[in-house]
Amino acid sequence: MRRTWVPPLTNGFSRSPHCAGLLMVLALLLSGCSAPPKPSDSPHAPTPTENRSAYHPKRNDLALFALSLLDTPYSWGGRGPATGFDCSGLVSHVYREAAGLPVRGSSADLGKKTRPVDPSRIQPGDLLFFNTLGARHSHVGIYVGDGRFVHASNPRTGVRVDQLSNRYYAQRFEGAGTLLD
Repeated sequence: MRRTWVPPLTNGFSRSPHCAGLLMVLALLLSGCSAPPKPSDSPHAPTPTENRSAYHPKRNDLALFALSLLDTPYSWGGRGPATGFDCSGLVSHVYREAAGLPVRGSSADLGKKTRPVDPSRIQPGDLLFFNTLGARHSHVGIYVGDGRFVHASNPRTGVRVDQLSNRYYAQRFEGAGTLLD
């Protein structure tokens, strides 16, 4: 049996049955990635503490910027990523950097500056207030959607995400407020 030389394809693959099979598998995988999504039998239901009816770019920016600060160390009185954050310092930094809104004060001060929001209408960027030290509005976090909020928790965990339904926070939840229109 005489073998003839076959030049390789321009991409470097030779014309062997193995390469042809590999190309076919890759083509199938890529076409599967581009197929339209199948309709869901059970569409994602909104959480009871969130209003998904409107999209607000500023709220989205606040939530994404807050999430970008995860794992930043906790520092009592801290107001920046270089020094760390306490809960109100995190809120001040996020609002200044992501929304251009200068916000200062303790979590209790922030509670006085916000417009109350019904818990069934919480949106990303809204502030959530908790009584964690036996005092009204002693802790604050930024709601980021899907029942989650970002906050500077404590020196051991730093900036983190928690669920509003988490037993500890659910028992200490005092309400929500907004600094946005």
